Amino acid sequence: MSLLELDNVHIAYGNIEAVKGINVSVHDGEIVTLLGANGAGKTTTLRAISGLLRPQSGIIRFGERELQTMPAHRIVELGISHVPEGRRVFGTLTVEENLNLGAYKYRNDSDRVRTGRERVYQLFPRLEERRKQLAGTLSGGEQQMLAIGRGLMADPRVLLLDEPSLGLAPKLVQEIFRTISEINKQGVTILLVEQNARIALRVAKRAYVLETGKVALSGESGELRQDPRVQQAYLGIK
Repeated sequence: MSLLELDNVHIAYGNIEAVKGINVSVHDGEIVTLLGANGAGKTTTLRAISGLLRPQSGIIRFGERELQTMPAHRIVELGISHVPEGRRVFGTLTVEENLNLGAYKYRNDSDRVRTGRERVYQLFPRLEERRKQLAGTLSGGEQQMLAIGRGLMADPRVLLLDEPSLGLAPKLVQEIFRTISEINKQGVTILLVEQNARIALRVAKRAYVLETGKVALSGESGELRQDPRVQQAYLGIK
C-alpha cells in the first residue's frame, strides 16, 4: 500500500489548470522523483501535498488520512515536511534559530529539539560550525543544507524536496545528493522534484515524467534512463 498517493488530482491557478488529473504513488521507504520541464506542474504538485495549495478535485492520501482540505500546519504535524525551491531560509536569523523554527511542532519538548539539531549537524557538519552565523551570510550550498535540515527538524516520515540542486556547483550537488540518500537510508521517504534528471534518476527508485500537467511516463528509474524519449528530452542523449 502507498504511504502517499495522489488520485486524479486537478490543481488550478484561477482559470489556468496547472495539474490535470495526475495519479502518483510513493511507497514507504522510497525515493520517487518528479521530472519535467518548467511549467509541467511539479512544484504545484508538492505545494498541494503540503497544503499550500488546495486541489480543485481529486484525493491526496497520506496513510489513511486525506490531506486535500487539511491546513498546512496539520500536514506537518502528521509527518510531511516541504523543503521549497529557492531555500527560503530566514536570513536575519542564525542557523540554529532557523533549525529551531523547523521543530515548531516540538516547541514544548527541548530534548526533542536538541536531538533534532544533533541529527542535522551529523548530516551537515558545516552547519554546526556556523550555528551562530546569520543564515543570510551562508553560501548557496550551505543555505540548501540548512533548508533540508530545517525540514528534518519536524522528524518527518515524508520529505518533499523541490529543486535541491538549483544554482549549486557540481561538487556541491554531489554532496547534497549523497546526504539525501543518507536521509532516505535513515527511514525517511522522499518525493523529489529535480531539474537534473541524470542525478535524480540515479538516486530515485521510481520516477514520473510530467508534461503540461499530466503524467506522460512513469516507471522504475533504471527503465526510464533507457527510454529514448527520456534520453533525448532530459539526459541530452540523441
